[in-house]
Amino acid sequence: MELAIYNVKGEDTGRKAQLNDEVFAIEANEHAVYLDVKQYLANQRQGTHKSKERSEVSGSTRKLHKQKGGGGSRIGDINSPVLVGGGRVFGPRPRDYRFKLNKKLKALARRSALTYKAQDNQIIVVEDFNFEAPKTKEFVNFTKNLQLADKKVLLVLKDQNKNVYLSARNVPGAQIITASDVNTYSLLNNKAIILTEGSLEVINNL
Repeated sequence: MELAIYNVKGEDTGRKAQLNDEVFAIEANEHAVYLDVKQYLANQRQGTHKSKERSEVSGSTRKLHKQKGGGGSRIGDINSPVLVGGGRVFGPRPRDYRFKLNKKLKALARRSALTYKAQDNQIIVVEDFNFEAPKTKEFVNFTKNLQLADKKVLLVLKDQNKNVYLSARNVPGAQIITASDVNTYSLLNNKAIILTEGSLEVINNL
């Protein structure tokens, strides 16, 4: 598969970028994608949720009234879950939501996501570039030139670039990552994927 290479002004350079069919044109595995996205979201959870149960609520453990003969229902202490202010039955406890996936499965999911994006024509290749100084306006103009100003954009760089990162940091819907950090969730969570030539070299070998 070949794609045209554009410059920062959105102009076609006349050159073509070669996309590796083993990465961008495989038989996509939807279940692998599901598992990888599920793991990514699970790993983001803090898992610090907690509610007090009956034994943890502050209150007397004295039985409120005798078991039988009072004409009412039987009841225990004031911490009973059926009373206002009592403990919660089987409430949430702190836990770790993370789980493991095999490297080969995660690689398959990543290639499947890239294949979906290539099939939907949502991948754009641009020349390697840099901004002289961190300026949000420069990045906004860059997305406008590529006609992506109103879309969620993922820009993939070969290496970290401080000026580009700082320029895009305050732009809503813009995300900057390096080629080595490309993941299934980020690929699917953006409407357009912008690959620099340098990052494409890395991704072609994923």
